Amino acid sequence: MKLTVLVDNNTYIDRYFIGEPAVSYLIEEEDKRILFDVGYSDAFIRNSEKMRIDLRKLDYVALSHGHNDHTWGLDPLIRMFSEAKLEQLEFRLPTIIAHPDVFYSKLLNGEEIGSLLTAEKITRHFKLEYTKKPVWLTEKLVFLGEMERTMPFEADNAIGQIAREGEISEDYLLDDSALVYKAENGLVIIVACSHSGICNTIEYAKKVCGDDRILDIIGGFHLLNPGEYQMNKTVEYFQTVKPKYLHACHCTDLKSKIALSDVANVLEVGVGLTLEFR
Repeated sequence: MKLTVLVDNNTYIDRYFIGEPAVSYLIEEEDKRILFDVGYSDAFIRNSEKMRIDLRKLDYVALSHGHNDHTWGLDPLIRMFSEAKLEQLEFRLPTIIAHPDVFYSKLLNGEEIGSLLTAEKITRHFKLEYTKKPVWLTEKLVFLGEMERTMPFEADNAIGQIAREGEISEDYLLDDSALVYKAENGLVIIVACSHSGICNTIEYAKKVCGDDRILDIIGGFHLLNPGEYQMNKTVEYFQTVKPKYLHACHCTDLKSKIALSDVANVLEVGVGLTLEFR
């Protein structure tokens, strides 16, 4: 499996890509190409062009959850495919795979922080596959669907509200999901924001894949100024699972990275990073 970071908060010096507080990764596994999240703008497309990556040939667009920094790039993605049709360029339309809650409005202080596109609009351009259950995209790569939450120190606070079927309720981000690759030496867990809790995510990945070995975790851990109790319990958990590498980024603050570095090998992430696993 090959993973390329198309969008992250961070960029590397002397590599002139565009960063934004968002997530988008291209994953190439077997003969499949999966785009995991689409960021906040068209930055993922502009960066891919600089990297000579053609996003007109995708099998899946997997959405981690419905927040704006992970879904607002759908508009430029639709435009890219629409223009490809007009110009008679070669393309392959992807299937969007996501939790059923992903396109509902998400509100914070009355403002929209969710997808600007509805499911109805999306299905005019792409095939849409909803799932709460794990779906294997290849023999070794799985989309986890709705994840179990068993850790008492994680995912206990709502973030804004969700407008679902005419009713507004507190949003606990049940649509938050992740991808997992079964490598020879353990699991590679690919997360976006980990609203389900990074420890919950690891536990569910281990359960779905039947493997307790953690080779690498890349993405946002949702550790933004966490409380002392949560941080201590998270460090204790990581000390137990012993991941070989951590590529913590996006919504993981410096203080949390430093704390995790006491028990794991925390590595730098930026736009243009490429990771390969067997």
